[in-house]
Amino acid sequence: MKPIVIALSFIMLCLAPGWAETQPDTFVEVLYFHGKQRCATCKAIEAYTREVIDESFARQVKEQKVKFREIDLSTPEGEKLADRYRVSRSSLFINGWNEGIEQRNDLTLFAFQNARSNTALFKQKIRETIIQLLK
Repeated sequence: MKPIVIALSFIMLCLAPGWAETQPDTFVEVLYFHGKQRCATCKAIEAYTREVIDESFARQVKEQKVKFREIDLSTPEGEKLADRYRVSRSSLFINGWNEGIEQRNDLTLFAFQNARSNTALFKQKIRETIIQLLK
């Protein structure tokens, strides 16, 4: 048993530097929660958020400094994350992570008010929030 523990410890130490290089300490995580059935506004929130990320942050996505996660609330993983964020319906969070500390930004209300009726303002807010969190 002891040789196995030593071998696993050695492997983990060898892999740790490579893992640290691929996982930045500071990054922005965009979380879009949704259920199985989605209204036009829910679809717009996801589409325009993805559009902003693809157009404005392609380099940061490649560097893993900006991450987008679509989370289906009806899946086991989605339910677990929904509990953690205390959401039960479509929601949008843009969170900054700095050395393991999360700064949450719940943009759900803003998103529902603006994604379809004021798309330019919605996109601007998404862009500005990500930029601010990357600083």
